Amino acid sequence: MVIITMQPKHYIQVANIYLQGIATGMATFQSVAPSWQAWDAAHIPTCRLVAIEQDTVIGWAALTPVSNRPVYKGVAEVSIYIAANKRCNGIGKQLLQALVTTSEANGFWTLQSSIFSENQASIQLHQRCGFREIGYREKIGCINGTWKDNVLMERRSKLVDIKFTKKYKS
Repeated sequence: MVIITMQPKHYIQVANIYLQGIATGMATFQSVAPSWQAWDAAHIPTCRLVAIEQDTVIGWAALTPVSNRPVYKGVAEVSIYIAANKRCNGIGKQLLQALVTTSEANGFWTLQSSIFSENQASIQLHQRCGFREIGYREKIGCINGTWKDNVLMERRSKLVDIKFTKKYKS
């Protein structure tokens, strides 16, 4: 397995993995995968990774900005999805660690995740990669008649804080 920067040619496989996550009912409030154009517009170009095994995408991770306000320039939300037949093999940890490294190289000092409370595998993955629980949103959204709670997680960089925070003070 190798982890590389995602290219547009990977999106069909990325979308298929996203659909597998949607099918679990534990990954997102979305019900369909967006078009490439919509996905591309929403995700930070410098922080999109795919895990590839024998020319097949087996997982992906990407960041979306939490706000377009300058003060939040270094804060982003994590998305990470692993192909159904590749889960629980350490791929998620490698991919999330690579995303953290990439995010820091691009000046991000805070990464956030909002995870369904029943998705314990994702919560534990984030904890293993230095995220901590900072909050809980009860019944924040409804899927197919079922209300979902979100666990809010955050990872603060120990590298980027020192170099970048003065630059973005309001």
